[in-house]
Amino acid sequence: MSKKINKVVLAYSGGLDTSVILKWLIETYQCEVIAFSANIGQAEELDNLEPKAIKTGASKVYIDDLTEEFVKDYVFPAFRANAIYEGQYLLGTSLARPLIAKRQIEIALAEGADAVSHGATGKGNDQVRFELTYLALAPHIQIVAPWREWNLKSRTALMEFARKHGIPVPTTPKKPYSSDRNLLHISYEGGILEDPWNPPDEEMFILSVSPQKAPDRAEVIEMSFENGDPTAINGKKLSPAALLGELNRLGGRHGIGRVDIVENRFVGMKSRGVYETPGGTILRQAHMAVESITMDREVMHLRDSLIPKYSELIYNGFWFSPEMRLLQNMIDKTQENVSGVVKLELYKGNCRVLGRKSDRSLYSEDFATFEDENVYSQKDAEGFIRLNALRLRIQRLLARS
Repeated sequence: MSKKINKVVLAYSGGLDTSVILKWLIETYQCEVIAFSANIGQAEELDNLEPKAIKTGASKVYIDDLTEEFVKDYVFPAFRANAIYEGQYLLGTSLARPLIAKRQIEIALAEGADAVSHGATGKGNDQVRFELTYLALAPHIQIVAPWREWNLKSRTALMEFARKHGIPVPTTPKKPYSSDRNLLHISYEGGILEDPWNPPDEEMFILSVSPQKAPDRAEVIEMSFENGDPTAINGKKLSPAALLGELNRLGGRHGIGRVDIVENRFVGMKSRGVYETPGGTILRQAHMAVESITMDREVMHLRDSLIPKYSELIYNGFWFSPEMRLLQNMIDKTQENVSGVVKLELYKGNCRVLGRKSDRSLYSEDFATFEDENVYSQKDAEGFIRLNALRLRIQRLLARS
């Protein structure tokens, strides 16, 4: 235990872990605890959180709706970059953590708290994401990470602590895995999923139907973009959160966006994760389609070369780092002409581009046609090829000498 803590702001979900942590903080540090819950689209009942937190000992409760901020300021910027970690993960949890931690720090500063706390374990990525944000925004803040301090090392121990202190314990059977939900995705890990040979149980999925059970008729939609961000579906303008929610509904109905991967955690171990990201999967596909006709080749290739680094920064928790700001500014610059409409077909787990158009298109039938035209002399290609082959010819000629 470090120096005396008088007031701490806890990232609180109302589940077993953070309910126990709330009481443990009060007992261990003899301090005041303010509970903070962020609504980022997890679709869980938040109405009973405040009385539960107060009953457990919280002096005050914040329940903030951050759904629009989450999509507008975190999801959309990442999708301007076509961010993806290790080729498959669309960073749903990784993008949510810095927002939650930022708001937690804002509350701590407003309330005069000298510490913040979270329920992330000492093995995962979330502890890093929370704490890097805390320290980037409030370097003086004290951090209490109970899973790295206490001796409650099992669910049985947590349940016993809860019973002893009169904390309501869930009566439903524990799911044989853990899950985390927000407006971008649902993640599943641990428990029966720890064996990478075991397929996920079909009953586990929430956002999407099985592709085999999806409708037998394809659905065609159109998405509109302005400066790299989606603005409308089928001509109907929607707020960022409403738009992503509608994409989730459409994609989920057609079994789109399921991913099962073994990923490399920042802390060093491999972890098996199963994800549902229906709306994000459609969004990324559509965004790349409108980019294909509006972005300069060299600008696109340079931006694409930075996607792995950009995605890694998000995954590892460096959202508020100077290198992240630098990359985001560059990426946003590449999106100035990325406006247009994309036509997509949704069918049994697949999202297929049917068409794309833009007033800022760099594509020209006159230049690309195989018919007679006068804007491009095919004979010019001979010199182009011979110049590019020069080093290859020299290498071969010298090898023969």
